[in-house]
Amino acid sequence: MDAKIKRVYVPMTETGFYILFCLQDEMHGYSITQKVREMTGGEVEIGPGTMYGSLGKMEKDGLISFVREEEKRKIYAITETGREVLDLEISRIKRLYKNITEA
Repeated sequence: MDAKIKRVYVPMTETGFYILFCLQDEMHGYSITQKVREMTGGEVEIGPGTMYGSLGKMEKDGLISFVREEEKRKIYAITETGREVLDLEISRIKRLYKNITEA
């Protein structure tokens, strides 16, 4: 993984984390928004500007890739680089959780 990518994305924003986490399965932006709302019980809402800005940046940085278009919706999937970033973030979160539960 490129050092710049690691520096920019780790630690991740909550929005970035949920987008990459959801894109382990191919999805379009609106379906990601719905999935995040469902996963968080409505506590995290990703607006369209944030969603599409994040998708564009992540695609440009190689964390996700465009797969196909369905009914004018772009479908994306996580890339190997994106998977590496997500795995680093999950490890970081697990470490944080372990530290607070053992305190």
